[in-house]
Amino acid sequence: MAPAEGEPTAGSVILKPVFIPAAAVIVGLIGLVLVFRRQAEDLTAVLNAAITDGVGWWYVIAVNFFLIFVLFCAFTRIGRIRLGRDDERPEFSVFSWFMMLFSAGMGIGLVFFGVAEPLSNYVLPPEAFENEPLSIGAAQDSVGLMMLQWGLHPWGIYAVVGLGIAYMTFRRGRPLAVRWLLEPLIGRKRVEGWMGHTIDSIAIIGTLFGVATSFGFGVSQIVAGLEFLGWAESSSGLIIGIIAVVTAIALWSVLSGVHKGLKWLSNINMSIAAMLALVVFLIGPTIFLLKAIPENLGSYISQLPFTTLHTGAWSTDGWEAAWTIGYWGWWTSWAPFVGMFIARISRGRTIREFVLGVLLAPTAASLVWFTIFGESAMKATADGQMDVSDGVDSTTSLFEFFGTLPVGAILSVTAIIVVVFFFVTSSDSGSLVIDMLACGGKVDTPKATRVFWAILEGLAAAVLLVVGGDAALTALQTVAVSTAAPFSIILVLACISLYRAFRHDVARMPEYIQVIAAETPAPVVTPDSETTAGGGTPDESLSARLRREVRGLRGMSASLGGFEPDRRPGGDSAEAAIVSYRPLSSGNLEFDSDSGRPIGTQPSEDPLAGEYFDTEEFEASQQYVEMVQESGANGMAPADDSAPAGSALGDSGHDGAGAGGPAPDDTAHQGEGDSSRP
Repeated sequence: MAPAEGEPTAGSVILKPVFIPAAAVIVGLIGLVLVFRRQAEDLTAVLNAAITDGVGWWYVIAVNFFLIFVLFCAFTRIGRIRLGRDDERPEFSVFSWFMMLFSAGMGIGLVFFGVAEPLSNYVLPPEAFENEPLSIGAAQDSVGLMMLQWGLHPWGIYAVVGLGIAYMTFRRGRPLAVRWLLEPLIGRKRVEGWMGHTIDSIAIIGTLFGVATSFGFGVSQIVAGLEFLGWAESSSGLIIGIIAVVTAIALWSVLSGVHKGLKWLSNINMSIAAMLALVVFLIGPTIFLLKAIPENLGSYISQLPFTTLHTGAWSTDGWEAAWTIGYWGWWTSWAPFVGMFIARISRGRTIREFVLGVLLAPTAASLVWFTIFGESAMKATADGQMDVSDGVDSTTSLFEFFGTLPVGAILSVTAIIVVVFFFVTSSDSGSLVIDMLACGGKVDTPKATRVFWAILEGLAAAVLLVVGGDAALTALQTVAVSTAAPFSIILVLACISLYRAFRHDVARMPEYIQVIAAETPAPVVTPDSETTAGGGTPDESLSARLRREVRGLRGMSASLGGFEPDRRPGGDSAEAAIVSYRPLSSGNLEFDSDSGRPIGTQPSEDPLAGEYFDTEEFEASQQYVEMVQESGANGMAPADDSAPAGSALGDSGHDGAGAGGPAPDDTAHQGEGDSSRP
C-alpha cells in the first residue's frame, strides 16, 4: 500500500516534514537566546508587552470558550460517547489515571508556586481588587484569585486537546496527533498536507520549550533549596549534575514505558506530595486551615464571574499581564503536551467521565494544596515569622516557609525529592508526546527516539542555565508563551470541527428500553366475598372496570409485536427483551404536505466516513467495527489491510448499538428518524 502524502515510508521512523522544521526552529531559537543573551531581558520585555497589549484580550475570551465547550460536551448527550469502542472500558484505574494526568499537568507548578504565588498576592495584591498590601482583604482574596489560573480554566484548555485526540484516535482510528482534530472541518487531504505538518510542528516547539523551561526553573529551585540548607553552593557543575541525574531517571522511565515507569513514578510522587501536604497540615495551623478551605472555595466561586473575563483594561500595576494573561498563554502552549498525554491514558472512558474527572479532581486538589501551603505562609508572615520586606522570591519562599516549622529541614529535603520526580514525569511524558508527533502520531514509538527527545530537553535546559542564566530561561518561556497565539486559533477551530463529528455520533446514538410482559389481574372470588350493588364481588367489579378502561383506548396503538424474549444462544428464554430506539424532537421531523404525517429526516452526514487507515488504532476503533458490520450487511467483504488509504467503505455511523450493544437479531430494533441535537 502506497503511503499517503506526508506519511513516513516503511523504512522510516520520523515524519520529516514535521521533524525538520520543528528541530530547526528549536535549535535556531536556542542559539538566538544564547547569542543575544545580554539583550534577552530587553527583548523579553518587548515581546511580553506585545502579547499582553496585542492578544491578551483574545487569550481571555478563548480560554473561557474552551471551558464552556467541554462543559457543554459533558452535560449533553455528547457526554455518553465513549473514547474508544462501545464495549471498551478504561485502560487505567481512576487512581492511577488521576495520578498520571495531575503529575504531568501541574505537579511541578504546585511545588514551585505553592507558597510564592499566594504570598505574592498578599504582599502585592492586584490593583483592580483594591486591597491594601498585607491586609486581611488581600489574604482572603489571595488563594481565590490564583485559583482562576489553576482551577477549571487551565484544565478546560487541556480537556479540549485531550478529548479531541482521544476521540479521533481511539474511537475513529486516527493517528495520535494534534492535526487530526481538524479533519472533520478541513478534510483528510489538508490534514495530511502542509497545514497538518505546521500544526504538529507548532505543537512540538511549544512542548519542548515548555518542558525545558520548567526543567530550568525547577533546577533553580533545587539549587536554592540546597543553598538554603547549607549543603551546596550554586555552580555550573552542580546545575549540570542535577540535570544529568534527573535526565538519567527520566531515561529509565522512558525505556520502561507508560504502564511501568511513568505509572509507578506518578503514583509514588503524588503519594509523597500528598504526605508532604498532610504533614504541613498537621504540624501547621490545622484549625485555621480547616476554616480556610471552604472559605477559599467560596472566594473562588464568588470571584469567578468577575475574574473570568477580567483583562485589566484600567489597571496600571501589570498584575494581569504578569499572572492571568501570562498563565493563559503558558497553559495554552502546554496544551499539546498535556492534552496528548491525558488522551493517551484516557482510553475507554466516556466523554462525561473524562471532562468531569479532568476538570474537578485537579481543581479540588489544587485548592487544598494552595490553601495548606499558601495560607500557612501568609499566617506565618502576619505573625512575623517570615520576612517579606524585600519581596517574594519564588525559588526560596517555599524553603523559608519550611524554616518556620519544627521539622523544616526534613520537609525541605522531601520537597526537593518531589520536585525531582515531577521533573522526571514531565520529561518522560513530554518526550513521549513529542516523539508521537514527530513519528506521525504513532502510539508505540521507538525507544531510541524517545531517548533522543529526553536528552535534548535536559541539554537545552543545561545550556540555557549555565550560559544564559535566568534571563535566557525567561526569554525562552516568553517564546513558548508566544506560541499560544496561533495555537489558540487552532483550538477554536478544533472545537467547531469536533462538534461536527460529535453531532453525527449523537444522531446515531440509540436509547434503550426493556420490554416486560404485563398481565391483567384475574378476578379472585373467595367464599366470604361480599356482593356489591351490581351483584358481583368487589374483585369482579374491579376487573370489569379495568376492561372498560382498556376498551376506551381502542383508538390508540402501542404495539410491540414481534419483540420476543431473548432467544440468543446461551440466553435466558425468560429474559425480557432490550429494545433500542431513537428519540425524536420536532426539529428533527419533516411533514408530508398532503397527509400532514411526520417523516423522519435522515441523519446528518458523517464528516469522517469513508476513510481507512492501515494502523492498529484504526482496526481497534469503533469506526472500523462499524465499517465491518455495514460491509457484512451489504453483502461486502470486510475491510482488510490491503484497502488503499482513503478508500470509501461506507458510512461509519452507529447501526443499532455498535460493538457494545445487543446482537443484530430480532430482540433489538432501532426506530427511524434523527436526533442530531445533543
